[in-house]
Amino acid sequence: MGNLMRTEWYKLKKDRSFRFLTWMLLAAAVLFPLIEFDNGAAGLPAVKDYYRESILGPHANIVKLIPSILAGFFITSEYSMGTMKSIVSSGKSRLQVYSAKLIVFSIGAVIISLLLPIVMTGASAVYFGFDSMPGITYYFQTIGLIILYAAAFASIMAIFSILFTDSGKTIGFLLMFFIFADWPLQMLAAKVPVFEPILNHSVFKLIYDISIVDSLKRGDMVFLVVIPILTFLLFWVIGVFIFQRKEIK
Repeated sequence: MGNLMRTEWYKLKKDRSFRFLTWMLLAAAVLFPLIEFDNGAAGLPAVKDYYRESILGPHANIVKLIPSILAGFFITSEYSMGTMKSIVSSGKSRLQVYSAKLIVFSIGAVIISLLLPIVMTGASAVYFGFDSMPGITYYFQTIGLIILYAAAFASIMAIFSILFTDSGKTIGFLLMFFIFADWPLQMLAAKVPVFEPILNHSVFKLIYDISIVDSLKRGDMVFLVVIPILTFLLFWVIGVFIFQRKEIK
């Protein structure tokens, strides 16, 4: 398992899509606050407000969409190149192969998901001033939750990545799925009341509560932490089940 993890980590570091996405997000994190607000202009926002509204506000889409691109290249492309067949034929169990790939892919998704909250916060502090930074407790709570939800969504992406054998199909499907998933789920909850509490306590809904973690009750906070962990474990098991029965050519 250790050798598999090191191999997957090496492949992630060398993956061109991972490098491209990383550099793209780094550039956006540094340049976007500067472009949005002319440095030195009147009415510059406080960093804590900018972090809550402009960084965390739209960040759910980053967590769900950008790693979807990585999933297509890092996981699915190995089917078309024949790499997956070689790995499975190496003597390692499919449980070990899938687990190593999921863990390393989740790490990649976490790295991608943390770039904006960390780098953009630092950049905005340089541009706007360090006088009004986010509270240290609030900041680390949101960072910790982003890590959990990035891993949870990565476990969902990994399943679809092993179902398809073409990178383009995987990326296209995942992007469409995560873009439009909220609307049909809300419609289903409205039509089937029994489904509403399931949706309200799913990662698809709870991810939007990260920015208001400082105002949540203790019970809601427990759900916010536990649900992504359970989601990751559940889809890990489902992914292993599918991968063990998948024919790899």
